[in-house]
Amino acid sequence: MSHAGVIQGSRVWVLIYLLFAIQLVSMGAMEMSGPFWPLHLRGLTTSESLFSFASIAVYVGPMLGIMLSSAFWGRIGDRYGHKLMMIRALAGLSLTQLGLALFSDIWAILILRFLQGAFAGYIAPAQAYGVSIEAPSRRARLFAILQISTNVGSLLGAVVGGLILDYATFFWINITASALCAVCTLIAAVTLPNVPPVKRAPVIDKASPAARCASLWQGSALLPLLSVMGILLLARMLPQSVFSLYVSSIFEVSHSVVGLCYGLLALGFILSATAWSRYFEHRSQQDTLHRISYIVMGCIALTAVAGITRNPLVFVIAYFIWGVLLGATTPVLMALISKTADNSRQGQVLGIAQGTAQFASIAGISAGGLLSQAYGLQYTYLFVCLAYLVALIPLMTLRYRPAAGQPNPASPED
Repeated sequence: MSHAGVIQGSRVWVLIYLLFAIQLVSMGAMEMSGPFWPLHLRGLTTSESLFSFASIAVYVGPMLGIMLSSAFWGRIGDRYGHKLMMIRALAGLSLTQLGLALFSDIWAILILRFLQGAFAGYIAPAQAYGVSIEAPSRRARLFAILQISTNVGSLLGAVVGGLILDYATFFWINITASALCAVCTLIAAVTLPNVPPVKRAPVIDKASPAARCASLWQGSALLPLLSVMGILLLARMLPQSVFSLYVSSIFEVSHSVVGLCYGLLALGFILSATAWSRYFEHRSQQDTLHRISYIVMGCIALTAVAGITRNPLVFVIAYFIWGVLLGATTPVLMALISKTADNSRQGQVLGIAQGTAQFASIAGISAGGLLSQAYGLQYTYLFVCLAYLVALIPLMTLRYRPAAGQPNPASPED
């Protein structure tokens, strides 16, 4: 069962917003350097091939590290507690940012970025900790709040990083980020209550680890839900690597308009995510998936408009509304994914989901760059439409699936 009943209801919302603040500051600290890595790397090498490789690897490295390690850390959190995993992740962020400030060798930077993802993945344990204190019916709202904190942190972090770079060097961006993550580590350790891991019911016939792992997938909606979420994230990330080139070349607008378009997508998400989570809060899985399929159709229409129009105002409006619709996708799907497993496996399931999200993001960024080179920038949003159409296939399969994929509370594995 959730520990929301153990921690008094009047206190739960305080802890949720404390999680929001910690995630906003820590993720904002990481994004302070995000937009400026190519500028920093450009000054560290004269080799064009090394610079091109490093400019991609510096972003893909952390995603790859998270993808490979998140399920492992999730299982550790299920066994020893998710607060410990949050502290581990925040300390890892602080230490790797300190290393990035001190090292100026490109290969050392790329290794540290990979290790940052492998040892400092924070989002999954924060979600698992939130699940352990929040009521199951409000999980969509929990995931929306935590994802909003990431988006707001990303926006504010990029602005603060730019201000630091205007008046100081890249060294001070990473030092500041390291200090902020260290403060977040201390706050999490001191203020968040320990929530003991949920113990599984004893079993007479002990199953092998492989059998226990198989039970997580068999008869469950986990795999198709992960497929839907992954394809939707892949579609969202397809324009990522070519966005500025697309807007600049198609509409011939200033860099400020490019930044406005990019920011409006996140703004639409931020403004809508909690409202969408309340809308879906008490709906069944079948009803939720039925309505999400219409949202995906809306995304198809909007990205088609974005790809066809040559009017920058129409593009801006379409991008903002697209962001509003995206607020109803990942947080709601994460809540459904969370509900496919009992509380003793939340770390593992959310770790798998986080790894899937990172894999989808890597695939989307890479595919978007390759497709634009092969077919031209003008077809970028056509491929986004096609990816959304593919997402409808597992969505329709789940809509007509009879078993809703909920865990069986009477199962000895639970």
